[in-house]
Amino acid sequence: MPIENEQGLRDILTSVRTIALVGASEKTNRPSHEVMEYLQKAGYRIIPVNPRLAGKQVLGETVYADLASIPEAIDMAELFLAPERTDAVIDQAIEQKIPVLWLQIGVINETGANRAESAGLKVVMNRCPKQDIPRFNIAR
Repeated sequence: MPIENEQGLRDILTSVRTIALVGASEKTNRPSHEVMEYLQKAGYRIIPVNPRLAGKQVLGETVYADLASIPEAIDMAELFLAPERTDAVIDQAIEQKIPVLWLQIGVINETGANRAESAGLKVVMNRCPKQDIPRFNIAR
């Protein structure tokens, strides 16, 4: 069951430091770009993931092709993908033992969420940290 209670969400947002943002975009009008910029300003380290942009820079960070390519520890994988494109990324998050899997608003994959939870990952689904951080008054 994905985490929905306020304390669980607050605990995640206060404990994670490095977030892989899967589906990052260089286009400033895209929600993933706006959320990445917001999270950087909120004090998180954001590592963009997008195979189409691998090796380029988005908001001062190098873009990686997939989670397995990132050369440092990740606390959370945040998915900005169509639900039908999330299974492979969820499997990578499980393989990489990324502690938290966050599926953005509208990104719903119950089967994938159950798989991740069974593997020990904390899962948040159909939520946006850009909305929850100010709601919980989280400051870094």
